[in-house]
Amino acid sequence: MGNQSTTATVSRTPLYELALESKAKFTEFSGWEMPVQYSGIGQEHQAVRTASGMFDISHMGKFTMQGKDLISQLQNLVPSDLSSLQPGQAQYTVLLNPQGGIIDDIIFYYQGEAAGIQQGVMIVNAATTPKDKAWLLSKLETSEIDFQDISKQKVLIAVQGALAITQLQKFVKEDLSSIKSFAHLLGTVLEKPAFIARTGYTGEDGFEVMLDQNVGVELWRNLLAEGVVPCGLGARDTLRLEAAMALYGQDINEGTTPLEAGLGWLVHLDRKGEFIGREILAEQKASGVERKLVALQMQGRNIARQGYPISYEGETVGEVTSGSWSPTLSCPIALAYLPTNLAKIGQELQVEIRGKFYPAKVVKKPFYRSPNKV
Repeated sequence: MGNQSTTATVSRTPLYELALESKAKFTEFSGWEMPVQYSGIGQEHQAVRTASGMFDISHMGKFTMQGKDLISQLQNLVPSDLSSLQPGQAQYTVLLNPQGGIIDDIIFYYQGEAAGIQQGVMIVNAATTPKDKAWLLSKLETSEIDFQDISKQKVLIAVQGALAITQLQKFVKEDLSSIKSFAHLLGTVLEKPAFIARTGYTGEDGFEVMLDQNVGVELWRNLLAEGVVPCGLGARDTLRLEAAMALYGQDINEGTTPLEAGLGWLVHLDRKGEFIGREILAEQKASGVERKLVALQMQGRNIARQGYPISYEGETVGEVTSGSWSPTLSCPIALAYLPTNLAKIGQELQVEIRGKFYPAKVVKKPFYRSPNKV
C-alpha cells in the first residue's frame, strides 16, 4: 500500500512526520493514517522476534479515571475481578453488553489509592474509543468519578522484543527489570514524567510507554538511533496472530462472548457478584458454548484470509476471522469460529479459497510462544 491522500476526517499521530522521514507506507485504520510497514512486514516481524521493534500506537484510546469507589463501579462493567488488583498491577479484560457480547477488549491499570481516591488508566482500541467512552460515561456515576479522555494529548509507543528492556533502559531513570509482566509505574523518560507498563500485543516481552507528545518524538528518535526497528500495523498483525491474540472487530465483537472467544480466564463468576452480562455467561458456562474460536494451520501454502468459508464434509461450518502467512512458522495460520464438536485439536477441515477447497487442521493456541517472556 502506498502513501494515500488524506481528508480532513483522517487523524494523524504526533509521530506521523517521523514515519514519513523513515519512508513508511501508510494505510487508513479506524480513522487514522497509520504506517502499515517501514522496511517490510517480514523484516519488522523478525526484528521483534529476534531483537527489538517499536510501534506507534498513539491512535489507541487512553482514559484516566479517579474516584473513591472507582474499582467497585468498574466491577459492574467487566467479568474480571478487579478488587484484588494491587497498585501497579493491570488486568486485561473486556467491557460487556447485556447479552454478554464484547464491546471492546481493554487493559485497566490500577494506580492505587491516595487520600481515599482510587486512580487508574484504561487503554482501549482506536476504532472503539468513542463507543467505549460513551458506554463508560453512561454507566459510571460521573458525579463521583473524574473521567478524562487523554487520547489525543499523549503519545503511546510499544517497544517489544528480547532487547527492548536493554535499549529502552538507556532513556529511563527507573530500573525496568523491577516491573513485572502486566505491572506498571509512573516513571521518568528523558527526564520527563511517563507512564511505563510491561505489556504488549506481540507475544514478546516489552513495554508500552505513554508520554507527552514532544517527549514521545524525542524517545522515538533516540530508540531509532539505538537500532530499534520501526514497525507498522502489518507486522503488529502477524505478531499478534502468531501469539493468538484477538483483534477487536475481527475475532471478537459485540456478537461474541468471552467464553466463545477462548477468554474464559477473564470470567470470574465465582469471585465476584453482579456485572453486566453475567446471566448469559453463567448460562453458557453451565450448558457449554455452541462455538469456539480456534487456531487453524493450513496444510499447504495457501493463505486463509478473513471471511473465507470453512467446510466439513461438504457443509459450511464457519469462517475465518483472521488469517495470514506466519513468518516465524513459515506456513499460513488463521483464527476461526467452529461448532464446539469440531473445535478439537487435530480436527481436519477445508477452507474455501476462490472456489477451491484446501485442507486445514485445528492446532493448539498460541501458534508461537516466546522463550523470552517474563
